[in-house]
Amino acid sequence: MSSDDIETPDGQPRATNSGNQPMSRKEMLKKSLVAMPLLGLAAAGTAQGAEHFTDRPDQLPRNLPPTPECNDGDPATPPQTEGPYFKPNSPQRTNLVEPGMPGVRLTVSGFVFTRACRPVPQVLLDFWQCDNGGQYDNVGYRLRGHQFTDAQGKFLLATIWPGLYPGRTRHIHVKVQAPNRPILTTQLYFPGEPRNNTDPIFDPRLLMNIRTVGDAREGTFDFVLNFR
Repeated sequence: MSSDDIETPDGQPRATNSGNQPMSRKEMLKKSLVAMPLLGLAAAGTAQGAEHFTDRPDQLPRNLPPTPECNDGDPATPPQTEGPYFKPNSPQRTNLVEPGMPGVRLTVSGFVFTRACRPVPQVLLDFWQCDNGGQYDNVGYRLRGHQFTDAQGKFLLATIWPGLYPGRTRHIHVKVQAPNRPILTTQLYFPGEPRNNTDPIFDPRLLMNIRTVGDAREGTFDFVLNFR
């Protein structure tokens, strides 16, 4: 994996892993998936709200080429508490940014894999977070939305850098469910945050890679679901 310079919006540089590390088979698989023409987000479930996690039929595409097991030994993504602010029926959308919304722009992208490093299409991901002032919208659906991975298991979220509120470090909530599989509820974290050391919920296994692109930030994270 190549080395990137990463910063917080405060301009503090952070470093990722060394670029001398050999590329894993999963990284090679990701590069090949990115190079393939994207087929768009899955159309299944467009009229369904995010409360229908366990009721979706299995509509996995049958035209995906088989991929070898990468044997990277990646464990499944660890679950975390849902917290008090989850709301069902979020709108289906990949862009949570509304006109005039303050905050540093952030995109989060990645893939959903099985433990055998097979990409999973049509995975439902439901994201929710606070605004740049640390407030959750508990009346409407501001900074809330769900989407589905595309045919290569990829997702892309456009949002803002979340703020802070008492007792927690910076984070984004997410629920992840492959068709006819259990729901994974977890959270994504930001590197270099001082509160990572004091937040009792923080888990370093859930850290995103973050880099600066102009005035915006880009985050990446791959979910690994607990099946092969």
